Amino acid sequence: MKITVIGAGLCGCEAAYHIAEQGYKVNLIEMKPLYKTPAHSSDLFAELVCSNSLKSAKLDSASGLLKEEMRRLGSICLAAADKSAVAAGGALAVDRDKFSQIITDIIKSHPNINIITSRADSIPTNGITIVATGPLTDGELAKSIQKLCSEEFLNFYDAAAPIVTADSIDMSKAFFASRYGKGGDDYINCPMNREEYELFYNELINAEVAKLREFDKPKVYEGCMPIEVLAKRGIDSIRFGPLKPVGLTDPRTGKRPWAVVQLRRENAAGTMYNLVGFQTNLKFSEQKRVFSLIPGLEYAEFVRYGVMHRNSFINSPKLLNPDFSLRTNPNIFFAGQLSGVEGYMESAASGIIAGINAVVRLKGKEPFILPEYTIIGALAKYISDESVTDFQPMGANFGILPPLENAVKNKKERYLAFSQRSLEWFDKNAAILKEVAL
Repeated sequence: MKITVIGAGLCGCEAAYHIAEQGYKVNLIEMKPLYKTPAHSSDLFAELVCSNSLKSAKLDSASGLLKEEMRRLGSICLAAADKSAVAAGGALAVDRDKFSQIITDIIKSHPNINIITSRADSIPTNGITIVATGPLTDGELAKSIQKLCSEEFLNFYDAAAPIVTADSIDMSKAFFASRYGKGGDDYINCPMNREEYELFYNELINAEVAKLREFDKPKVYEGCMPIEVLAKRGIDSIRFGPLKPVGLTDPRTGKRPWAVVQLRRENAAGTMYNLVGFQTNLKFSEQKRVFSLIPGLEYAEFVRYGVMHRNSFINSPKLLNPDFSLRTNPNIFFAGQLSGVEGYMESAASGIIAGINAVVRLKGKEPFILPEYTIIGALAKYISDESVTDFQPMGANFGILPPLENAVKNKKERYLAFSQRSLEWFDKNAAILKEVAL
């Protein structure tokens, strides 16, 4: 049985490399240099389209832990990043051309990787296939995916709301309740009086929005309209919309608030909440500044800011297993941003897991699943968690990890404890990792 990888971005290169290094032949289909998406300019594999930063390298950050876990799994991208690193303080940033050239040279020279320069118009069904074509997947391949995944394939201009950690919400100001008492304590409510609302409203409509690239410019639909666009229709537009206070009583005052921001549980564990109706295209710094004006969110920790961009991804919680294979056909894997992970390294990490599991699948063995208290394992669990609704892509953050057995109040110490817990597992299971990784 043959293995095929579609797409030679960071994800596809990791997948192909891990398959090849375990001694198996793999066909890597890549349309460059014959065709490019509007985001790409280089003929090289693993092109960094946006920033050259791979985020923090410190272990008191989720992105730092993610990279260390990837190193333990033999990541080709981390090896290339270390060789092409440029000064960036506590972050890992790279010379993007050198980074891509290193990976391209390794992939092209590997004896077990057969590169097929062609546009993939369909998903091969005679073998094991990893689809890693990224967020700009379109054309005939998109139609093929849509047919395979039915209505669960999402392909649109995406406006997503921010997500905050539950333990960073000030519950002395917020309260649990559903409108008219229906549904139990499903929502966290942040009440505003008139003065608080008008301050928030004025800052919101005057906040700076992110500049969109031409291929990212959206067609704004009513159902996913950015909160700042809706607000500009009038001072009461959002108070009669997502911030409507009807059916709610502030237990501190015994009265209905002037406006209410509702937060809905993002995951089954209740460690993260999203701001309902707060799809936005504000700059990240502006989101932090303006949304922190909401009572109860003054010190909120944002694990994902709202985004608005051209995005193609599948509704993974309804479709994928935690090894990134399709539930209805485990011989087909979706990885990278198409699977709903967000970010350079997150995409690469998913490629590692998909590549490992493609070989595991070929051998007829049980899937390789990392524990949920590792960042990679937590991401894999999140994108395959059937309890997740209104699915949006997710990057590495400590909010998706299960709580520590012993609570740690100091944030830096808590984050280091998360990292220590994960890396202890990698240390204890080094022998197992040698069997499946590099």
